[in-house]
Amino acid sequence: MLRPALVTSFVTFGNLRRSFPVAPRAFASTHSAKDRRAEVQDPGRRSINHLSHRTATTVHTSEKLWTDDMPAQVISGKEIAAGIRAKLREEVQKMQEVVPGYRPGLAVVQVGNDEASNVYIRMKMKAAEEAGMNGRHIKMPQDTTQNELVTQINQLNADPGVHGMIIQLPLDTTQPIDSHLVLNTIDPAKDVDGLHDVNSAKLARGNLSDCFVPCTPRGCLELIKSAGTDVDGKNAVVVGRSKIVGAPMSELLTWNHATVTVCHSHTKDLDQVCRQADILVVAIGRAQMVKGSWIKPGAVVIDCGINSIPDATKKSGKRLVGDVDYAEALEVASAVTPVPGGVGPMTVAMLMQNTVENAQKALQKYRASVWNISYLPLRLKTPVPSDIEVATAQTPKNVDDLAREIGLQPHEVDLYGKKKAKVSLSVLDRLKDVPNGKYVVVTGITPTPLGEGKSTTTIGLTQALGAHLKKNVFACVRQPSQGPTFGIKGGAAGGGYSQVIPMDEFNLHLTGDIHAITAANNLLAAAIDARIFHESTQTDKALYGRLVPTKDGERKFSPIQMKRLEKLGITKTNPDDLTEEEVADFARLDIDKSTITWQRVIDTNDRYLRKITVGQSPTEKGITRETNFDITVASEIMAVLALTTSLADMRDRLGRMVVASDTKGRPVTADDLGLGGALTVLMKDAIRPNLMQNLEGTPVFVHAGPFANIAHGNSSVLADKIALKLVGPNGFVVTEAGFGADIGMEKFFDIKCRYSGLVPHVVVLVATIRALKMHGGGPKVTAGTPLPREYKEENIGLVEAGCSNLKKQIENALHFGIPVVVAINGFATDTEAEMQAVIQKAREFGAFDAIICSHWANGGAGAADLAQAVERASQQPSNFQFLYDVKLPLEEKIETIAKKIYGADGIELSEQAQGAINRYKSQGFNDLPICMAKTHLSLSHDAERKGAPSGFTLPIRDVRASVGAGFIYPLVGTMSTMPGLPTRPCFYDIDLDPDTEEVKGLF
Repeated sequence: MLRPALVTSFVTFGNLRRSFPVAPRAFASTHSAKDRRAEVQDPGRRSINHLSHRTATTVHTSEKLWTDDMPAQVISGKEIAAGIRAKLREEVQKMQEVVPGYRPGLAVVQVGNDEASNVYIRMKMKAAEEAGMNGRHIKMPQDTTQNELVTQINQLNADPGVHGMIIQLPLDTTQPIDSHLVLNTIDPAKDVDGLHDVNSAKLARGNLSDCFVPCTPRGCLELIKSAGTDVDGKNAVVVGRSKIVGAPMSELLTWNHATVTVCHSHTKDLDQVCRQADILVVAIGRAQMVKGSWIKPGAVVIDCGINSIPDATKKSGKRLVGDVDYAEALEVASAVTPVPGGVGPMTVAMLMQNTVENAQKALQKYRASVWNISYLPLRLKTPVPSDIEVATAQTPKNVDDLAREIGLQPHEVDLYGKKKAKVSLSVLDRLKDVPNGKYVVVTGITPTPLGEGKSTTTIGLTQALGAHLKKNVFACVRQPSQGPTFGIKGGAAGGGYSQVIPMDEFNLHLTGDIHAITAANNLLAAAIDARIFHESTQTDKALYGRLVPTKDGERKFSPIQMKRLEKLGITKTNPDDLTEEEVADFARLDIDKSTITWQRVIDTNDRYLRKITVGQSPTEKGITRETNFDITVASEIMAVLALTTSLADMRDRLGRMVVASDTKGRPVTADDLGLGGALTVLMKDAIRPNLMQNLEGTPVFVHAGPFANIAHGNSSVLADKIALKLVGPNGFVVTEAGFGADIGMEKFFDIKCRYSGLVPHVVVLVATIRALKMHGGGPKVTAGTPLPREYKEENIGLVEAGCSNLKKQIENALHFGIPVVVAINGFATDTEAEMQAVIQKAREFGAFDAIICSHWANGGAGAADLAQAVERASQQPSNFQFLYDVKLPLEEKIETIAKKIYGADGIELSEQAQGAINRYKSQGFNDLPICMAKTHLSLSHDAERKGAPSGFTLPIRDVRASVGAGFIYPLVGTMSTMPGLPTRPCFYDIDLDPDTEEVKGLF
């Protein structure tokens, strides 16, 4: 209903005539319009809320004649609050239409058992339920310490289901607790009571759109407006200056353009000051202090007080009153709030409204389309300096700033210095209802030993999508091993002007994930040999007694031992009930030393650890065996880290890793050795992805780095999942698959996507002119020696002949139903004619597009055309499919890959390989996907056969299992899992400036 505008009116008190603005009357009751008209026309007909008679005072307006014998409007906060809760319920339902199951969450933390607080909390929980919210009451004992309370608050800060939090005051505690500190522990973004210093400061500065207004003042303002009073220009008096009501009320009225006077216990002539108020808000905590004579006729009076006074007529002997003498106020004011039923219900309603509004903001952030991110400018140089010089010339953003830009909350980020951080898996819970972004995998043609720039292309593409196309974009890459970094290959941060920075931190320790894997792997290796030793030197009874000892007079199995009992089919839970046969079966793993597949690892290239003998000390009593070290990234634990989908999933995977078989041919697992839980403890931090950035300031997840031959060669599933949620439905996540498309890409689809459930949108296939020339019959390319002249001079014939490999790898991608964009990674020696020939061939072979790139020299700008092509390709229909059904026999799955991906005529299984397959089938591992371990330098098993070989049979020498990671890996030829150092390793050039602590010589 439209209200008439405010007019200046005149009130006559005897001979005194005073002017003041009067608002048209607006009743806050639920009476019908007819009833309201009757009340105006006949003051004798009273609403149940209109209890007083008044002497006549005349107000003259331009609209109508108004006399003060009309009843005062009783502003029913109870009725208004009920309407607000109903409206909030509608708002919650609207949010649930967008995201089913989404509910605003309010947490109320109480210390002690104060009865008044219990009453208030019950009211709040009931109101939350009525509004369709999740109300949570956390009740802590009286002896709760400050640290315990702060810990609880921080847990709620980190809970994505909590949109609002309050601390119920006063704290009923026996411990010294700083209430101010506690209130300021609440995340300001969840401080729906508006008591945090940050919110108080914003309110004081008038930044009302970016703060929580305390609930009582906000409710008071709503009550004032419900009386039809326009605050703008009015004289307002606030009696009381408390942090909860008085001070914020005065600031709220000020920023709503009232002229405000704040009164307190030292105010002189308080009654006279109050009598000047068009709006009088009283929050002084003294029963019926403000009398009718203090009130200006026609004023709006808001009574925030609640006090108990004796009343013999009441059963309890007392009744509640406010700070205003209600009966007298009704004689003078135009509108007044009752106590109870006035401000109290509105305080609770505003608490609900603050929470719902915050939940709406959170929902908008979930669905936000574009990050508010700052990009780093590149200052390009020609010729391009060394990688380390380019990297150190750029100043990265602080990682906490980057985290905030991409929508991570402070409690989701653990800083490791200023430039890298761990990101919590809880992000997935918070963003579970946000649609994923577009998923892009970067792979390549069969490479030369020099590599063709997949990492550089991955980073350059994300710099282009972010800094140049302004898309939300994440790169997800593997963490490099320090072996190659100090060996011959160097680092893996990209190169030129497309790098992850800081490059030295990326290539070295990062956040210690590889060290954690080393510790976990070697603990398991030590446990294997120790168990063999102890079983060989003890009787069944002694062994069992030590495995299940009596402690404090009680003997019981540990949880992990209960798993072994279940595996053995033993249903008994009392250790003393097992038979001698069951004791022997439980206590003895009887590991067949010839079947041990678990090796010790170290993250260093060390050829002298390829074969060693352990157990040579006299203390080991002659129990020796030959074994070897692998490089850490070859550990199955690395593959587990890369494929796990949660902490619980990682615990299961680590526990079921098979390390050997027993003498009966049964698999022996990490859980059998009692180690699954301990391994998880060592890996609990490593499971969280590492946040870094590239040279142009867009985010990069660096997480996991499994081998691409005996493992699947891709970064972690968890990094991809979190990134896809953070970028949102219009963003992009670009990840890289190791080696060529026949290896890394096939494993990305058939292993990684199978376990993650993620559906890719685009394949970017990296090709270089030099690699195509090699496949076309060019001279051999050897790392560390100059390129033959054929690779530096134009030779279109060699390029076109080598496109046979490009054709096959495009076909390989299309087997999975995903569009392919070819990225021609340009070098200075490439000619335009050579590159145009590749573009033409790529399109003929079925590529969606082929783009020339110069991101190494020009950063994101050099990959902008590629980014646009990827964006267009991502809009194509997805027909993603796996290459094979995991239910097929192991032999058939291996043959499918050999024929469809490598171009082989078939496979040849050695006797050893067939025996292993038979064993894995009998152990229940047939349905695992296949992870082929073969050379990356050819589509065939022979590294010397280039192009697209045909007419060959793929020999399978042996078959092994990574049961915890979840795949079977056939060995095609001999795979080295421990690199050696060359004559002149990279470490000759690596040094540290002792003055600046700047790393030199990394590449």
